This record gives sequence, C-alpha cells and structure tokens, in this order.
Amino acid sequence: MAELKVRSEIAGSVWKVEVEVGDTVAADDPLLVLESMKMEIPLLAPRGGTVTAILVKEGEAVAEGDIAVILG
Repeated sequence: MAELKVRSEIAGSVWKVEVEVGDTVAADDPLLVLESMKMEIPLLAPRGGTVTAILVKEGEAVAEGDIAVILG
C-alpha cells in the first residue's frame, strides 16, 4: 500500500496523540486531537493502514496543511 501523508486540516496545537508508530488503524480512527479556539478537533485516518511516522508532539503548534502522521 502506498504511503499516505495525513495533514492537519486546521491551525492549532496538538492536544493529544492517540496512536503510536506501528499501530494499525482503520478508516476514521482518531490519530490525534487538535485544539483550536478551545475546541477539540480529531484528526481522523482517511483510510486504514499502519502508522509509520508521527511528525508532531503533544503541545506543538501546527499550521493548516502540516503533515502530522504518515500511514503505510
């Protein structure tokens, strides 16, 4: 399966990382939770796969379009 770069859909901060490298996820599983304007917004897996990299850390600021997770 081809590598998929999952990008942040909003600007905000990483509130919680829900997965670890090596985890298998299904479509629509939460990968992490972003916080923006005191709202918690989950970043969901667009398809199933294995988490091969997590490029953000809890508390880190992200911009819209930043790559957060890579699925293999």
